[in-house]
Amino acid sequence: MAGTSEYTGPAAGARRLAVECRAEVPALTRRLMSAIFTDIPEWTDYSPVSRNDLRAGCHSYLARVLDLLAGDVVAADHDDVATAIGRNRAAQGVPLEVMLRTFRLGGQVVWEALLDRAGELSAAEVRTIGAATWAAIDGMSSALVTSYRSTELEQVRRDERHRHGLIEDLLAGSAQDANVAARAARELNLPTHGGYLVVAVRGERPNIELGTETALAAVGIRSVWHDRVDIMVGLVSMEQRESSVVLDQVEKRLRGPAAASPVVAGLSQIGTAHALAVLALETLPTSAQGLVSLEDRFPEALLLRSPDVTELMITRTLGPVLELPSKEREILLSTLAIWLTENCSAAHAAPRLHCHRNTVINRLQRISSLLGRRLEGQRSYLELSLALAALEMGSSRTD
Repeated sequence: MAGTSEYTGPAAGARRLAVECRAEVPALTRRLMSAIFTDIPEWTDYSPVSRNDLRAGCHSYLARVLDLLAGDVVAADHDDVATAIGRNRAAQGVPLEVMLRTFRLGGQVVWEALLDRAGELSAAEVRTIGAATWAAIDGMSSALVTSYRSTELEQVRRDERHRHGLIEDLLAGSAQDANVAARAARELNLPTHGGYLVVAVRGERPNIELGTETALAAVGIRSVWHDRVDIMVGLVSMEQRESSVVLDQVEKRLRGPAAASPVVAGLSQIGTAHALAVLALETLPTSAQGLVSLEDRFPEALLLRSPDVTELMITRTLGPVLELPSKEREILLSTLAIWLTENCSAAHAAPRLHCHRNTVINRLQRISSLLGRRLEGQRSYLELSLALAALEMGSSRTD
């Protein structure tokens, strides 16, 4: 295609013929309208555009081409008529390919009209007029594409902001208003009622596969995913599925630490589910991998919700051990944690600690002596286990 940089102005012949053809613009518009529509629908997808609107656009376009050839307007590649057409058609949803085809057809209509009036012009003059005509068409097509793409990008950004706002409303609990819930369901293509999970993933988009919404939809799971600073949040519709089945599909597409809320009933409860998913995520160490449910982290979540009580419990339960030199402290705490994990069996704990059973017993006696209490008993097991869990969470947050 000829570049507009090679076009320094319309030739005298082109100027004269363009001026003569101006009176024919209404007739040329009718010819272009007839040429546009064919039996191939994808070439003529002007369904969002009224016939009057389309006719007005064709008239403006043809008139501007003649203005360019007559020398009344310059800089076709920044043309305001083509720019306006591109902006309007992009907003209406007309495919760009359809618009470019219309511009080419319009160029052909103008070229044929010029030839009809060419008379006795020499071949060289006709070629010059043709070059000027198609330079004008190319320049306007360039302006059309630039405007169309810019409008598309603006629409995408506007849609993203709108979607962001809808999801933020849901996470804030605004869907307790039935009207908000209905609007969000409609615009996000989610059911208003039925079970939902909220999944919180630490880190930004790299910690979740691109196309996760599409991949989940392919197996019948509707969801939306949303960036919130350093957390990615997913709203996942259950739609009569078991939570384990849904979570298995979600986990395949996640990296790094992630946590899921319990199942809640409908969009109206998304705010609550989001808070619980974030709470569960905050209990995980930064080095964690994989997806956990809040049900797997109840003790840690309770501790996290009461930081003052948790700190007091750690001090009262394990204080004397924590005051020991670091090496001895770590040995005793590790022994206590593994002993509790192994159902308070020194024999079972010993292999994991790479020592003899009697060594485990001696260490436990040392802990009991430091704490001034027996380690056995349901309440002791509970308090010691909670204190160790709190220590682990505190350590993971300061690493």
